[in-house]
Amino acid sequence: MAISVIFALSLNLITGFCGQISLGHAAFQGVGAYAAAMLGKAGWPFLATLPVAMLLACVLGVVVGLSSLRVRDDFLAITTMGVVFLFVGFVRQQDWLGGEMGVSSIPDHGMGKLGFMVFGIVLAAFVAGLSVYIRRTWMGRVFNGIAEDEDTMRVLGIDVPRYKLAAFAIGTALAGLSGALLAYHLQFIGAENFGFIESITVLSMVVFGGIGSVAWVVIAAAVLSALPAWFQVIGDYKLLVYGGLLFLMMRFSPGGIAGLVRRVFAPGKAREGKA
Repeated sequence: MAISVIFALSLNLITGFCGQISLGHAAFQGVGAYAAAMLGKAGWPFLATLPVAMLLACVLGVVVGLSSLRVRDDFLAITTMGVVFLFVGFVRQQDWLGGEMGVSSIPDHGMGKLGFMVFGIVLAAFVAGLSVYIRRTWMGRVFNGIAEDEDTMRVLGIDVPRYKLAAFAIGTALAGLSGALLAYHLQFIGAENFGFIESITVLSMVVFGGIGSVAWVVIAAAVLSALPAWFQVIGDYKLLVYGGLLFLMMRFSPGGIAGLVRRVFAPGKAREGKA
């Protein structure tokens, strides 16, 4: 649940805060996971692999961000979707990354089950706090302005490409962190762990909670990641359930649970926000 929260918040920073649609976010998590796994097998201590995983995911995020500066909306979504297919195809062709068999026998993190769980919760809380902090800073306000009306921000003299890259850099670095934690949690990873389905899954968490919301995205990510474990039938139809939730939310409550709560408990503010 903690890993899913970090992963969802990382996408929320790009899509929710800055309005940059990403349908290939799992690729950045995959970079972090493979980096941590390979470094761990090479003898690196667990904690030392985390910053490297974040850095490599961040580098890929900046590269994708640079290539996406001239596109937006549907074209940006298609571009980012292509990244995840490229990542999966690349990994499956590389024997030194395990190829089709994946990477197994990832070393233990050495924290014990309880210690690793507490560590993950602390990191998830830190990322949530960081998200709230960013949203309240000048950078967060610029992100919101870009999401609302990018052309107006350009007229006001804001360096829009710079802030777009900043959103991609921070968001993808956090995705790499979630990937590193996932690799040590599973102790086995394969290309199928970071495909298009996982990108849709994390997008469903963000949309279900409420795009741009921090608290509700945390709740949505925690609940939706736990559902397959609580109810086996949901695990068997995970993509169908998540896809259905995504469709229902976009059709009846585009603001997610956060928007629904505002309409119920503060209808006046909800109408003002809509206006």
